[in-house]
Amino acid sequence: MNEHPLQPLAHAIRFLSIDAIVRATEGHQGVPLGMAEIATALYARHLRFNPAAPTWWDRDRVVLSNGHGSMLLYCLLYLTGYEHITLEQVRSFREFGSHCAGHPEYAPELGIEVTTGPLGQGIANAFGMAVAEAYLNARFGDDIVNHRTYAFVGDGCLQEGIGQEMISLAGHLRLHKLTLLWDDNQITDDGKTELSISENVAERFRVAGWHVVEVDGHDIQAVSRALDAAQASDRPSMIACRTVIGRGIPRVQGQRGGHSARLYEDDAQAARELLQWPHAPFDVPQDILAQWRSFGQRNDAQHQQWQARVQALPAAQRAEFERVMRGELPSGWQEVLLPFKRRAHEPEQAQGGILISAAINKLLAEVMPERMVGCADLEAPTAHKGGLHAFTADDRSGAYVHCGVREHLMGAMANGMAAHGGVIALSVTYLAFSDYERPAMRMSALMGLPVKYVFSHDSIGIGKNGPTHQPVEILASLRAMPNMLVMRPADATEAVECWEIAMQHRSGPVSMVFARQALPPVRRQYEAENRCARGGYVLHEAQCGARQVTLLATGSEVALACAARAQLEAAGIATAVVSLPCWELFDQQDTAYRQQVLGEQTVRVGVEAALRFGWDHYLGARGGFVGMPGFGAPGPADVLYRHFNITAEAVVAEARRLLLQGTH
Repeated sequence: MNEHPLQPLAHAIRFLSIDAIVRATEGHQGVPLGMAEIATALYARHLRFNPAAPTWWDRDRVVLSNGHGSMLLYCLLYLTGYEHITLEQVRSFREFGSHCAGHPEYAPELGIEVTTGPLGQGIANAFGMAVAEAYLNARFGDDIVNHRTYAFVGDGCLQEGIGQEMISLAGHLRLHKLTLLWDDNQITDDGKTELSISENVAERFRVAGWHVVEVDGHDIQAVSRALDAAQASDRPSMIACRTVIGRGIPRVQGQRGGHSARLYEDDAQAARELLQWPHAPFDVPQDILAQWRSFGQRNDAQHQQWQARVQALPAAQRAEFERVMRGELPSGWQEVLLPFKRRAHEPEQAQGGILISAAINKLLAEVMPERMVGCADLEAPTAHKGGLHAFTADDRSGAYVHCGVREHLMGAMANGMAAHGGVIALSVTYLAFSDYERPAMRMSALMGLPVKYVFSHDSIGIGKNGPTHQPVEILASLRAMPNMLVMRPADATEAVECWEIAMQHRSGPVSMVFARQALPPVRRQYEAENRCARGGYVLHEAQCGARQVTLLATGSEVALACAARAQLEAAGIATAVVSLPCWELFDQQDTAYRQQVLGEQTVRVGVEAALRFGWDHYLGARGGFVGMPGFGAPGPADVLYRHFNITAEAVVAEARRLLLQGTH
């Protein structure tokens, strides 16, 4: 059998990877060596991309879900001509400061679409990108939005539970522009896949409604034909590519060591002899490099034609598309919130915290069509579908995605949507289930993606569902996450302000945490200023003298603090109430403001129906806390608050105890 004319180009990937991994003394060679022909087939004929314009908005997206095999992506970026992935960068693989890190780190301007590493996150990101593309295609048309999403996938991605969630929902939604290229090498880090799996993986995709093709992953022509078939299919496609892990290195190919065993100079030399590659380390012959670069230039004309089509749009449509591309919010969007905020302090406006959020969400749906809401089978109790219709296999214009009971996927899907751009991704579920989204939330924060996580049922206030649904420890864990804003509004006024902050925040994710129970107004009059923007503020200053006590609270417990203040003030104890809806924003304020809010030389009592962890940062040496001692219990909300002694009377007692303690 004659060698395919593109085979030397695949070997260029193989040997750049070997040389970089040998130089770094570590790496994961299994993916780049096993998938070299697969990647060559994709980039040579099928991929719509332009290295000279890496953020071309209508480019195809490529996600390396098996991110440990990062050298595959770096080689492709260098060979096809991405400016910032130079040969020197490839040589610096895994060194501090290199663009070629151990796992790909989100940098679209470099050609890296998402950060991958935790297995399964990448394929779920790719799913989110495909959803975003389909929605925007329905909105702007084929001439403006019409691209595909590809993901390189390993066995581990498909063994993680998030993988099955993605397979199921993508098949249900018939996302026909989503294609997975599976590195079916039958080896994991522990050894053969048969150690832990026995089902037919390809059949899982077929059952879920995918188009499936099984090919020899080292046959460039076979992979290319499979990609042709995928592009012609009306369903998402999985191309199962049977490969040999570590192909080309005699000592480790096809073996467990092919995954990530250390490679040596002798291995590189043995591979050169086996594959007849006579070139020095990091030397790609000019004719081979020129062919690779021609692939990178192949779509120049398509890119220019697309730009011309955008320029030719009617002025209003073009302005709207360009606004969405830039991620800018529509002009005057806040105006729809003003009537709501003006009424928010009225007593009759008291309703469940999550329903307040839903009302705000519905208002924004009228002016912000780029918002897409994903919800995990909780349409009725969270009510965030208002003003939207469903995104389905037959109607891509819907901005509400019924995710089913698939929180793992939902969070990572939102990351993919945010990384794709053109949509604002919201993810809605109960706070107790945020743990299912936790890996994705961490990746949002790490990448700085502006995902909006909306949570309901935030405390023991959910009542009779019991401790499984009472997330007493989760606020603390979310607040511990770098680059995550955590907001817990006290009433409708704070809810509007927190939504406003969240929509404007672009440098990372936001968790908006709402109560199930009714939130009576604690802000008694309309104020144009967004007081929550500083994270914390004095809601009520002491009235009967110099401040002696500061009560600090969030969410539903701010009302308790206000009731306790009334009792203390009536007793002649000068007491202030501080609302702290967002600790992260409060910590960004200057020292003078924070000291003024917290009060110097005063007793401080924190009040929150959650664990104390983290509160001592604000409470200081004389601080007390009224909250949860551990997990919750089943029962009505009012009974539970009394049972766990989270009452105005308990707050008063704690303040008095600390004042008395201070006199001794």
